[in-house]
Amino acid sequence: MALGSAQKLVVVGKYRVHPKDTGSPEVQVALLSERIAQLTEHFKLHKKDHASRRGLLMMVNRRRRLLDYLKDRHADRYKLVIQSLGIRR
Repeated sequence: MALGSAQKLVVVGKYRVHPKDTGSPEVQVALLSERIAQLTEHFKLHKKDHASRRGLLMMVNRRRRLLDYLKDRHADRYKLVIQSLGIRR
């Protein structure tokens, strides 16, 4: 269920800050969002998969912490990320 390497390259390519960037908060949030979307679809079929649900909650919390970090330190980058990912309404 993990993201494939091809999917990761596409996401990293879209959200990276500089050419060799693989670990900026924007990239991490984008990868987590992609994984969260996959797990959300998984739970539509497998409602009783509580172990994976715990992993989903941990990912959501990690994404929230990264977004808080971005919001505190780089408000403009935060706004770009949430707009492009469609996280906030």
